[in-house]
Amino acid sequence: MAGRRPKIDRVQLGRLVEAGWSVQELAERFGVSESGVLQAKRAAGLSKAMLDHSRAIPWRLRAEHRQSGPATNLRNLSAVAQGRKIPEEKLNTALRWARRLVDGGLDIAYRPEDGFCEITASEDSHIAALLADVRRVVEE
Repeated sequence: MAGRRPKIDRVQLGRLVEAGWSVQELAERFGVSESGVLQAKRAAGLSKAMLDHSRAIPWRLRAEHRQSGPATNLRNLSAVAQGRKIPEEKLNTALRWARRLVDGGLDIAYRPEDGFCEITASEDSHIAALLADVRRVVEE
C-alpha cells in the first residue's frame, strides 16, 4: 500500500523561502524531493520568472562559446534590462565592456566557427541598444 504524499504548507513554504532557506533545506524540512520543493514553489508563485536572453543573444551559440566573456556579459546585461538584480561587480564588468565597445564605435557579432568578435557598429548597433535598455532600467 502506497503512503500518502507529503503535503507542503504554502504559507510556511513562503516564510521559509523568504528567510533564505535553500531548496535542499526545504526538501529535508518537508520530507520531499528537491523536485517536489521546486514544483511547490512554482505552484505557490514563489519561483523567479525565467529570463529570456534571446534579444541579447540572438544567435544559436555552440557549447564552447556559451560561457565566454561576451556571452556572460550579454546575459548579465540582459538580466538587468529585464529588471533582475545581479551582483554589482558583474554589472560593472558588463557595463565597462559594453561602454568600451560603444565608445569605440564597435558592436559584437557571433560566428559559430570562431565565436564572438568585435565589428564596426552600424546605426542599429546591438550593444548600443542593449546598453540603452540597461540604462533605462538602472536609472528608474
